[in-house]
Amino acid sequence: MNFRFKKSLSLLIALAALFAAIAGSTQIEAKPNVILIFADDLGPGLLGSYGQQLIKTPHIDRLATEGMKFNNYYGGVFCAPARWTLLSGLHDGRMGGWKHNSAGLPIKRDSGEITEAEYQTEMAKVKAGAHPIRPQEVFLGQIAQRAGYHTAQFGKLDRGFLTWAERVERFGWDFHEGYYDHQRAHGFYPPYLWRNGEKFELEGNFDPRCGKMSEKGDEPVGSGGKTFSQNVFIDGILNYIRDRKDKPFFLYHSTQLPHGPVAIPEIHPDFANNASLSLAEKKYGSMVKMLDDHVGLIMAELKSLGIDDNTVVFFTSDNGHELYYGPKPSYHKQTLLNGEAANLGDKKWRTSECGDVFDGAGGRAGLKRTGYQGGMQCPMIVRWPGRIAPGAETNVLSAHYDFMATLADLVGTKSPTGKDSISYLPTLLKKAQNETHDFVFVNNLNNRMGSSALIMKDGWKLIEIDRKQDQFQLYNIQNDNEERHNLAAQHPERLSRLKVLFMQQLNAKRSDI
Repeated sequence: MNFRFKKSLSLLIALAALFAAIAGSTQIEAKPNVILIFADDLGPGLLGSYGQQLIKTPHIDRLATEGMKFNNYYGGVFCAPARWTLLSGLHDGRMGGWKHNSAGLPIKRDSGEITEAEYQTEMAKVKAGAHPIRPQEVFLGQIAQRAGYHTAQFGKLDRGFLTWAERVERFGWDFHEGYYDHQRAHGFYPPYLWRNGEKFELEGNFDPRCGKMSEKGDEPVGSGGKTFSQNVFIDGILNYIRDRKDKPFFLYHSTQLPHGPVAIPEIHPDFANNASLSLAEKKYGSMVKMLDDHVGLIMAELKSLGIDDNTVVFFTSDNGHELYYGPKPSYHKQTLLNGEAANLGDKKWRTSECGDVFDGAGGRAGLKRTGYQGGMQCPMIVRWPGRIAPGAETNVLSAHYDFMATLADLVGTKSPTGKDSISYLPTLLKKAQNETHDFVFVNNLNNRMGSSALIMKDGWKLIEIDRKQDQFQLYNIQNDNEERHNLAAQHPERLSRLKVLFMQQLNAKRSDI
């Protein structure tokens, strides 16, 4: 073998190794725009791509047909812990993590219950008593900022429940528009909203409670005010995308939809003449339709601006399904092997079926605030043309706190140390997912009954029913995702092991402290 041939062969081998390394890497050369749409109380069963029949969601379903759908994805069990774990990259059992301020103070001021001076005094107390943020702590928006991205949040700002401009900015948002108080966000007709610390009024809205409806949902359509908050947000989002189209941006839309009480400017034509639906059901279905329509507007704008192929769109929800359009004495009765109700520790769900016409939990047991799958299993859909294979699905175990590491990989920066977050970008790109969770932990210290859960990589799930009474349930969600069969009695050793791990995660210390 002559020298020239040896040299050429060595060069070919080196190039082959380089190409192989590039092919196996998840590093992104061009910086894509990133959009995260974060629905509110949207169970997987409300989307056509997850089995919904009555409500058509073509735009969100298109994200799935053109991207990847997650089937083993977890959020929180209600608003505050879900948002905390997303923004912090930590599971919500970490010590003191998602403590939040009480909401409603602005409503007291706006209704005349307290004076402006009293409001300022109380707000000073709120700020002084707020859960402190360590100077070195890194939040979601800051990940994108470090990579040179402009960041924006629209909708329910912060993590709940009462916040202010400086606090929102601390979470890493260059631009923000929406509600500072999550109690006000239970109404869709606020007299004013906030934009970068500046209050701006909404035409025709005068109710201090922001047009919040009753839980019955029988108020006339369009009552509450003139300007619907979600229409304000979609206008702001589209304008933001137009303004930022030439530079990389990260946009986080934490929408109110379809959180109740039900309110909508008009009934969607799909439900207007459906005599089998109540007024509340028609309103709720229209709220889901509005969310889907707004997703369609965002996708159409990306297309018209020529940035569709360079934008990654994520769609998920904070927690599982909640009923805002009918009575809920129970939800999906569970059955033990002996025929008894499985979730005896959770009295709210012990009686017969409640008859949810939309089946928003998709057959899963429980609702929002419970540790059952219906309370915490969420949709997650990701679309990125040319990079994510159309119609792909994954069963990889993942949670809201994984978005931080995934975003870091996407924008080309390092994920902070001391986080629970694991990037699932390899899964999105059909690469080997070498790093995975042994378990996902979902916590809710505010709810004693069926509140917290530990979901293992192999499908076993431990649910806390009453910690003080040592009541736990055990399910295998690979075989029983509807959690009809409590297997605790059949697997005492496994139950014992998982209880030890569960207790370790409650108030667990940070690894970087």
